[in-house]
Amino acid sequence: MDDPRRFLPLSAQQFQILLALTDADRHGYGIILDIEDRTRGALRIGTGTLYTAIAGLLADELIAEAGRGAARSQDDARRKYYRLTPLGHGVLQAETSRLDALVRDARRKGVRVTSRPALSRTK
Repeated sequence: MDDPRRFLPLSAQQFQILLALTDADRHGYGIILDIEDRTRGALRIGTGTLYTAIAGLLADELIAEAGRGAARSQDDARRKYYRLTPLGHGVLQAETSRLDALVRDARRKGVRVTSRPALSRTK
C-alpha cells in the first residue's frame, strides 16, 4: 500500500473534500454544501476548483466514484457520487496529524487562535 505521507501536504480544498466524504458518499454540490456548512461560510469552493480537485483525487485513488444505490434511485441520474477510499482515509489522517503538529508548534511559540478561522479571504 502507498505511504499516505507521500501525498502531503494537501491543499485546503483537497483536505476539505476528503473530510466531507468521511461520513457519507456525496455528489459535487453536496460536497460544496458540506464544506460551506462546516466552515460556516469561511471556505467556499467553486465548481471549477471542486472538479479540478476531484479529478486529481480520483487519479491518486484517494476517492472513487460510488455506486448508485437504492437510496439514490430518485436522484438525478447525471449526478456522480464520490466516496473516500482506504488510501484517502489514511492520507486524511496523516494530514490531520501534520496540521496538528503545526498548531502545537505555533502554540508553543505563543501564537493564539483568532475568533474566526481565516480559511478564505474576506471580500
